Amino acid sequence: MEDLHLASIVVSTIRNAPVLMFAALAGLFAERSGVVDIGLEGKILASAFVSAAVAYTTQNPWYGIAAGVAVSSALAMIQAFVAITQKGNQLVCGIAINIAMSGLTFVLAQFFFQQGGRTPDLGNARLTDVVLPGTAALDNIPVIGWLYGHVIGGQSVLVYLAFLLVPVVHWVVYHSRFGLRLRACGENPHAADAAGVSVQRTRYLAMLVAGVLCSFSGAYLAIVQSGFFLRDMSAGAGYLALTALVFGNWRPLHTVLGCLMFGLFGAIQIQLEGVDLPVVGRIPGSLIQMIPYVVTVVVLAGLMAKSVAPKAIGKPFVKSR
Repeated sequence: MEDLHLASIVVSTIRNAPVLMFAALAGLFAERSGVVDIGLEGKILASAFVSAAVAYTTQNPWYGIAAGVAVSSALAMIQAFVAITQKGNQLVCGIAINIAMSGLTFVLAQFFFQQGGRTPDLGNARLTDVVLPGTAALDNIPVIGWLYGHVIGGQSVLVYLAFLLVPVVHWVVYHSRFGLRLRACGENPHAADAAGVSVQRTRYLAMLVAGVLCSFSGAYLAIVQSGFFLRDMSAGAGYLALTALVFGNWRPLHTVLGCLMFGLFGAIQIQLEGVDLPVVGRIPGSLIQMIPYVVTVVVLAGLMAKSVAPKAIGKPFVKSR
């Protein structure tokens, strides 16, 4: 039984992490360029609703994902226009997107589907898990069969994409020309401008990449994990992703470790529900649900002073005359 619980925690961690990983990597691009991306939560909700609605209507999950990419990218461009071109308050803009999408997705879901603000179950329009060749043959081999069939295999395409993106993002940020310009704009935009780099163009590209990546988080929530859209189903994932960024000191590999940590605590939360523990007995469900958020507060309190954000983050760039 203990092994079963441990196995369930490992698998749940892997399946919980992509929601945070996509959003955290999206925030990394935005904030490395110098734009605070508080609006991750709103973009996740918008892409989740649109992905679920289009996937249900067309009975094709890929059309749903594409629609989610489009709406999340559009929101990212609106956010970029306000923050970069109009030099508006980036925090206010992000919070406005979050509030607007929280209400708008519910209203649209109720208007189109009349099911209390949720979409119908997707059924066959969900993404199926990938079954690797030879899974059945290895299934009876202890440990190896489980690892091959349920950890390495048995996952959605978006899970593999999330983990494959980690080395790709690391290479882009630290070993590509775009990554060099991205970091320069986030650290010293005036120096980057003097070197001939278009700060506005770089930040717009970063926000576009952030919009695309964030859309996968919403699509994963709706099309893979839940199989429907529900009001505020992101449940603070965008804010947890920002916490993972702080935990990872705005570095891709460390940020993903933070996402896995939150995914682990989310998996433990599920396993603890309804279980009688030694000495303390059964923990109330409301206390169990607090675990990821308590961890968030602890992480922020312990690491905020040690984390070094990009120096120009949140500061509008005014070109020198």
